[in-house]
Amino acid sequence: MPPENRVTTPFATALDLPPGFRPVTLREVGDAFAHARANAAELGAGTLVFVGRFDLAEFALVLEPDEPLATARRAFYAGLGALADALATHAPPEKAIEFVWPDAIHVDNGLVGGAQLAWPDGPEDEPAQWLVFGGMIRTVSMAEGEPGLRPLSATLEEEGFEEIGGAALVESFARHFMTAIDAWQEYGFNAVAKNYLARLKPEKSVRRDIDDNGDLLVRRIGKLEVERNKLVPALKMPSWLDPKTGGPK
Repeated sequence: MPPENRVTTPFATALDLPPGFRPVTLREVGDAFAHARANAAELGAGTLVFVGRFDLAEFALVLEPDEPLATARRAFYAGLGALADALATHAPPEKAIEFVWPDAIHVDNGLVGGAQLAWPDGPEDEPAQWLVFGGMIRTVSMAEGEPGLRPLSATLEEEGFEEIGGAALVESFARHFMTAIDAWQEYGFNAVAKNYLARLKPEKSVRRDIDDNGDLLVRRIGKLEVERNKLVPALKMPSWLDPKTGGPK
């Protein structure tokens, strides 16, 4: 691991994580996903990098899958499902939490954040040394003006979520992620896919499935052909992330 400095030195916030996780806390100027990706091989599986910020819940989790890279990327769906389940735990009753494929999370049609995935270059038919799953959720707004001026974006505070800090949300994510992985191991990936697809933004007259390589397959009623939405190209540029601000759009 790199030597500690003012960016990587842990501060007061401590994470209460399930067994198997190891927290690394960055100060608010840090970038959890970039830090985890740059140091994944040294950090090791189960390392959860957390950035202590007031306005965002930001984290990244290092994974070391034991299956070929081509199929291991499906862990992305387990991570997103766990993040949505964590949000649902703190959401008002009947609050709609939905995915826009593959990576964005909406609450009542307002973008609150999303997830991203990184992996090293290597053969598709061999296990990757690591994967990094990163998540980011906007908890409160730091922008000036009324919420109505930002009709396509949302925050947990504006959507009536119970008061929750980034640390508590990330702790909840970790517990739900372990549940998702246990279900995957016991019942197969279909258990993970079912949870993800149940939250995918509704579309009429279609059946949707996730292929072995993570692609989204769409079958429309009355048509024979299958539409394939490729996961790998979609993950190259997160749809929800504003490259200028480093936060959700």
